[in-house]
Amino acid sequence: MVAQRAIYLPLGGAGEIGMNAYVYGYGKPDQERLILVDLGVTFPDMDGTPGVNLILPDITWLKERRDRLEAIFITHAHEDHVGAVGHFYEQLGVPIYARAFTSNIARRKLEEYGIGADAVKTVGAWPEKVKAGPFEVSFLPISHSIPESSALVLDCPDGRIVHTGDFKLDQTPLVGEAYDPALWAEVAKPGVKALVCDSTNVFSPHAGRSEATLGPDIEKLVSDATGMVVATTFASNVARVKTLAEAGDRAGRSICLLGRAMRRMIEASIETGVLTNFPNVIGPEDAVQMPRENVMLLVTGSQGERRAASAQLARGKYNGLVLKEGDTFLFSSKTIPGNERGVIRIINQFSELGVDVIDDSNGLYHVSGHANRPDLAAMHDIVNPQMVIPMHGEHRHLREHAKLAESKGRAGIVAVNGMMLNLSGNAPTVAEYVETGRTYLDGSVQIGAMDGVVRDRIRMALNGHVIVTVILDEEDEPLGDPWCDVMGLPAQGRGNAPLVDVLEADLSQFLGRAGAKTLTDDSKLEEGLRRTARQTTNDEVGKKPEVTVIVSRLG
Repeated sequence: MVAQRAIYLPLGGAGEIGMNAYVYGYGKPDQERLILVDLGVTFPDMDGTPGVNLILPDITWLKERRDRLEAIFITHAHEDHVGAVGHFYEQLGVPIYARAFTSNIARRKLEEYGIGADAVKTVGAWPEKVKAGPFEVSFLPISHSIPESSALVLDCPDGRIVHTGDFKLDQTPLVGEAYDPALWAEVAKPGVKALVCDSTNVFSPHAGRSEATLGPDIEKLVSDATGMVVATTFASNVARVKTLAEAGDRAGRSICLLGRAMRRMIEASIETGVLTNFPNVIGPEDAVQMPRENVMLLVTGSQGERRAASAQLARGKYNGLVLKEGDTFLFSSKTIPGNERGVIRIINQFSELGVDVIDDSNGLYHVSGHANRPDLAAMHDIVNPQMVIPMHGEHRHLREHAKLAESKGRAGIVAVNGMMLNLSGNAPTVAEYVETGRTYLDGSVQIGAMDGVVRDRIRMALNGHVIVTVILDEEDEPLGDPWCDVMGLPAQGRGNAPLVDVLEADLSQFLGRAGAKTLTDDSKLEEGLRRTARQTTNDEVGKKPEVTVIVSRLG
């Protein structure tokens, strides 16, 4: 008889930070009943994914087994955990379970696709359980930088698995539930088979600080400022937004929220009861009319996003509001690696306006939402699992986290996207490898990372584009000379002649030399014209462009 097994399979989020999607299963090999934990996105950049709107996990493996998928569970409402639910819901077609605040955000995403609110089921915290095939799933409160973050307690016939989600050990988070070590010890008491654990800050050697430690320094900064004060942070960090708003309120300033994401998060927090006593806010039309020293703006765009409120203010004006010399702009946030260029651009633009920019380089105005190394060790000790499986991190984070687990005598393994683990033994073992990758949302269409669309776009961006058009008559003879359209290339080459003229002359010479075998065969003719155009352009301007050849035949 074939033994049943518990499996873990990351399709996104392991070996990277973002795009989280983790599959768990239990049953006979290749017959396991499955659940999915989180379904998030990551964001494109102009260097590697120009023009792409969003990057989604490739869930082909899961779609092919949708008849075995029981449910989707969302740990919290950050985009890298919930952002893809609308894009994939109809392809998977199973219930989505989340706590109230996360449910509110998930439903808003599904509404954009015409999907009804009943697709998302709101669940209470531990000890409430959801039955999903062979699993019983509970949402275990844990602190993070967004309200109602939860770990998941996954009980199956092979034992208890704890999936931490993103977390920090904050007992005074200001908004949302505090970390409760007694509750976690109670959950761990029956024994935990595997701890699947956030690895983001494994290289940070000092214990994490509480959100509550920031208030006094932020209040002093705001009260000492003379002109208008503007602050940006992650819109989802509702506790920080509240801290900033209260600092402004105590300094006698009216609070104005700018940016759709900021308003949406505060609305969702109030609707679901996780946020209370938020200071009264005014609209931008009122802020424009008030003395500058009586206004504080809380704005989106802490990561330098071009269309966010911060960037638009830096470019001159947003909703009628203009920053001037003597105003103060605070980044109450950490710049995520890869976003430095956008943030520095905004800082320089504000500097040109005479605005004083303050970032978190001194550690006074931001604390991380992820557990540092000592906190990860404390989590290992309180849960005391048989095995630790690092997730939510780049490869270097996963490897270091596995070493941390092994230093305390616990089994650890580095499992990247596509590596399916068997959790049923005394230590995790690799069961098989699954092909994974990325799906791009390009405009309104999902495309595969290997489809060539983005690759062609990068090549055109780097090397330009030439369109060659040729007409042949009924006798398969060229009707006039070929002509070219050139994009993204210099107008003149080394010989100081127009590049288009040189290209058309060389292409005419190629046609004049071409024999009947070439002129009657579209593929040979296109290849010859393409090769000639690339060679000429390389000789003239040192670039080998993308070339599109259009052959039209009369008759």
